[in-house]
Amino acid sequence: MFHWAEYGKTCVTSYAAVNAILRDRRFGREVPWDQQTPPAPHTAPFYAVDAHSMLELEPPRHTRLRGLVMRAFTSRRIAALTPEIAQLSHDLVDALPDGPFNLLTHFGQRLPVTIIARLLGVPESMSDDLLRWSNAMVKMYIATRSREMEDAAADAARDFSDFLRGYIEQRRNQPADDLITHLIAAEEAGEKLSTEELISTCILLLNAGHEATVHTIGNGVKALLDHPGAMAAPIDAVVEEIMRFDPPLHMFSRYAYDDVDVMGQIILKGTEVSLLLAAANHDPRAFDRPEMFNPQRAPKPNLSFGAGLHFCIGAPLARLELQVALPILFDRLPGLHIVDRPVFADTYHFHGLERLMVAR
Repeated sequence: MFHWAEYGKTCVTSYAAVNAILRDRRFGREVPWDQQTPPAPHTAPFYAVDAHSMLELEPPRHTRLRGLVMRAFTSRRIAALTPEIAQLSHDLVDALPDGPFNLLTHFGQRLPVTIIARLLGVPESMSDDLLRWSNAMVKMYIATRSREMEDAAADAARDFSDFLRGYIEQRRNQPADDLITHLIAAEEAGEKLSTEELISTCILLLNAGHEATVHTIGNGVKALLDHPGAMAAPIDAVVEEIMRFDPPLHMFSRYAYDDVDVMGQIILKGTEVSLLLAAANHDPRAFDRPEMFNPQRAPKPNLSFGAGLHFCIGAPLARLELQVALPILFDRLPGLHIVDRPVFADTYHFHGLERLMVAR
């Protein structure tokens, strides 16, 4: 552990400690009541969405919301997307420019946002709006965000919510075979999702369903191009090593709800703890020669999707997209190579490229 003075945070780096805290119910996502402050009026639309997001909630509300979502977000529904992911991957490769191109804008972004839009039942014509709204909203998690970023996030949250409110009402009257319809129908112990909970859940699934996957595709393709021959390994092992080696999220935070002894270090009640996921995935006590990209390494769970109560609900979809799309990309473009220095985005807690210039 170390104290990050610039941000006033206690940071945890080892695999054992990060894994333990993620699973320990004495830590949680909700800000302790005595540390809560009302949001600034100009950020109210963003926090109106955040207030119903299961990402930020603890039991019993988290249990209820996640249970309802899991009734609609089933493994069978995810697996059924395999042919669509494959066809879309081929379509995106067919549409690639002849000369050098940015893999992120032509492939990495288009694939996950299109798939999550189809899964939810949102028109694919909204993809550009979804990307714009998502990119604006996630900037609220930047530690040194500006007023301009806050205004943009609030505007995006308002526009996103207005669109979904109308679309949810349409689906109430005209059900379809999509996730929004199934979320409307989902019921547990006589309870259903309210409209505000539906809006927050759809925004969470849309944002989380593509934002991290975009970064994982970019980071993964870069790693594979930097390590020729790595694609010869089984694709599920390749995907897990991509997630371990270069995860799309730098860190995830928890609050201590009691004084807790973690590996001999007392973390005081109320302390915000930042769990550095990539550091944990590169802990030499957990992974042999962790600095090496090695899909052949002995299987061991990485922490890129988190662990415990808040384990990423979209992990099966993210894995499936990578397992289907990456072999198609490399089979179709055997000469794919990097033509310019990759540029990582300055997004604080996310970790991904904004530019990966490649050619066939």
